[in-house]
Amino acid sequence: MNAPRSAEWFFDFVSPFAYLQLEQFGALPPALDVTPRPVVLGALLAHAGQKGPAEIAAKRVFTYRHVLFRAQTLGIALRMPPAHPFNPIRPLRLAIALGGSLDVVRRIFRHIWRDGNDVASPEGFAALCDAMGYADGPKGVEAQSVKDALRRHTEHAIELGVFGVPTFNLGGELFWGEDATGLFLHCLESGDWLDDPEVRRVSRLPVGVQRA
Repeated sequence: MNAPRSAEWFFDFVSPFAYLQLEQFGALPPALDVTPRPVVLGALLAHAGQKGPAEIAAKRVFTYRHVLFRAQTLGIALRMPPAHPFNPIRPLRLAIALGGSLDVVRRIFRHIWRDGNDVASPEGFAALCDAMGYADGPKGVEAQSVKDALRRHTEHAIELGVFGVPTFNLGGELFWGEDATGLFLHCLESGDWLDDPEVRRVSRLPVGVQRA
């Protein structure tokens, strides 16, 4: 695998792990151009026939404990918003309406996950718009062009095989999850790890049994 100079980063503001991964972007090579892609996680899960972690009671509790542990281990400030999961559609549209840069995305993530703010209620979303300096306010994210852009990003992710967030797309190879950050960095640095014979072998393992 030749070392690409650019990567796509698929995220949804509902994911605390996407926030944690974004806070580690300082470890990425400066020459790597990362394009953030806001997507609707619920649509990815529905396409893959999966439940979200917060939809399984025991997994929900574990997930919140795990994300807090990861934040503490990494030294990243984290405060859960008042309720989770929440509807992320309007914050996702807001990121697009504001140009979708990494700086914009980071500021929204920090508003939610560092500062623990509500963005789901009308009042909470209006406060987010104010914090971001978005003059058009809550009505601005209802523009058809903004809705269409979010749909295109989500459809693009599904076409690539993205099944969760956060996910990096590096030259057609997908790296899912905050805990895959090290693997992503290793593949960036080595350039040929994915071509290792054992990696290629396990990537092509046949399915032994399928659930009825």
